[in-house]
Amino acid sequence: MAHEIEGGMVEVDGLRAYLSRPTDPSTAGMLLLPMVTGIGAQVREFADDLARTGVTALSWDPWHGPSTDDTSRERLFELMGRLDDEECLAEMRRLLDHMHSELGLSRVGVVGFCMGGRFALLLGARDERLANVVAYHPTVPGTPAPNHTVDAVEATARITAPVLMLYPGADSLVPWESFTRLQSALHSRETGESLVHVYPRAEHGFTDRARRESSEVNAAAYDLSWPQVTRFIATTTA
Repeated sequence: MAHEIEGGMVEVDGLRAYLSRPTDPSTAGMLLLPMVTGIGAQVREFADDLARTGVTALSWDPWHGPSTDDTSRERLFELMGRLDDEECLAEMRRLLDHMHSELGLSRVGVVGFCMGGRFALLLGARDERLANVVAYHPTVPGTPAPNHTVDAVEATARITAPVLMLYPGADSLVPWESFTRLQSALHSRETGESLVHVYPRAEHGFTDRARRESSEVNAAAYDLSWPQVTRFIATTTA
């Protein structure tokens, strides 16, 4: 049975964020890390869907305002090239602090999509408070972008929380070799369970509504994966 929810933009320690939570008390939470869209309609939909399962969702705003609601993807891709890994991770940890101290959540994980999927892996290595790490088609290209100063593969090997990573086999941005390096890093860990799902013909960013509407394969991948993701979250944040 779906929970009644309330959602809206909030300010957290000077950071803009989107908060969606069930109206009945919850101690489970997820920090949501967007794709290039920022906190656009698609990301708010993800957050609201999580809240309906009984999990409080707080979404990081990488652009501090712009999103696909009012800004072209071309402009947002330009902004993505200027992100600083360390500054972004510091902002995420401030949001985690807020979730634990101000929202009263006892078990908090992280879920990221595309760009956010890579950051979810990086954050998983930095913050041992995390109850889980979910990386949806993480953007970890074969050749790191110039501003990717933190090694995602090395970071992935240091995550101690349970990890669920989802990879589309037809990913045009992340080659199979890059995925297998991430998978090997997960499997090298002595602590933390690893679940790896592969969707053979799905495309990078298959969770995005536009990609689902234009491809039956992407839609099927999302329809199969999302219930498993929410179940994984429910189990690890209980």
